[in-house]
Amino acid sequence: MSGAEEREAGGGGGGPAASSSAAPASSASPGGLGEAGGAEEPGALLGGARQHGEAGGDPDAPPKKRLRAAGAGAGGPESAAGSVKLEERLYSVLCCTVCLDLPKASVYQCTNGHLMCAGCFIHLLADARLKEEQATCPNCRCEISKSLCCRNLAVEKAVSELPSECGFCMQQFPRSLLERHQKEECQDRVTQCKYKRIGCPWQGPYHELTVHEAECTHPTKTGNELMEILDEMDQSRKKEMQLYNSIFSLLSFEKIGYTEVQFRPYRTDDFITRLYYETPRLTVLNQTWVLKARVNDSERNPNLSCKRTLSFQLILKSKINSPMECSFLLLEGPYDDVKINPVIYHFVFTNENNETDYMPLPIVDSVECNKLLAAKNINLRLFIFQIQK
Repeated sequence: MSGAEEREAGGGGGGPAASSSAAPASSASPGGLGEAGGAEEPGALLGGARQHGEAGGDPDAPPKKRLRAAGAGAGGPESAAGSVKLEERLYSVLCCTVCLDLPKASVYQCTNGHLMCAGCFIHLLADARLKEEQATCPNCRCEISKSLCCRNLAVEKAVSELPSECGFCMQQFPRSLLERHQKEECQDRVTQCKYKRIGCPWQGPYHELTVHEAECTHPTKTGNELMEILDEMDQSRKKEMQLYNSIFSLLSFEKIGYTEVQFRPYRTDDFITRLYYETPRLTVLNQTWVLKARVNDSERNPNLSCKRTLSFQLILKSKINSPMECSFLLLEGPYDDVKINPVIYHFVFTNENNETDYMPLPIVDSVECNKLLAAKNINLRLFIFQIQK
């Protein structure tokens, strides 16, 4: 066989091999894209990695998302665990299962150990009361209540030692010391001029306070210029003193009665039932009374509203011979921590008009209202003063 024939034989043998090696390339890029299709794949991979990198570097992203993005960009959770700080990993472990934020006060856990901050725990119980359902854990759906759940003191102590950033100077402090630092020690905390009482509106960082007070013009104002400011202060002071003077004058009445009242939850007989509260009959000033209360003035779905209020009504059940003029107020009971601002109400009871209108229960905010709704019963103290003519 000649050399040319050998070459032809070698070329013939290489033909199938070449076609077989080219087949995967053509199959990997259908439609004739060939090498162009292969060139687009690294770009797509780089784009995905860039997205993960941006999510991992975003300081506003939730900690779980940052941890997940860092793991995807670095090749897995093992490499992410080494690159993410310990406090950020603990953040995702110790955060509340409802709001995904670190608890600021008490920490409650269900029977399976899932954590809830005090605010979310109370809110879940209040929502369940409004919907006439059993409150459940958002993670495992086991039943939760004040008797079934307990506080996790170990988590509370661990969270208090985690570092947190001061909102003024941006330095890191343990959470247990952060509040004191922001109120008393931080040189960048917002403060007010000591001449605010005479109208100075200045607000600024604490380290500039001394310079401002040395240059403040309000101490040099004349008496006539200060009179308007002092009049406004007197008006607000009079409103505060009027309440206390009214209470002291009521305490001098001859007929005064008070009792502990317990509002118990009930449901209306409507097609869409509504929650309301009512007390057992109680005796004050030799008369029989009943208190009723309702949520958000009996709106259809109070559980869908973030703002929640309670209003109450005083009803005289006894028959009386003559009109009975009374002043009354509700205060927190001896065993509750709810905050109620005292408000005095007046009404003249007769046999024909023995029910007051629904009046707002003067609780501070919706958080306090949720505390009352989450409780099994609402315990308050009723004072009634009979006005003698």
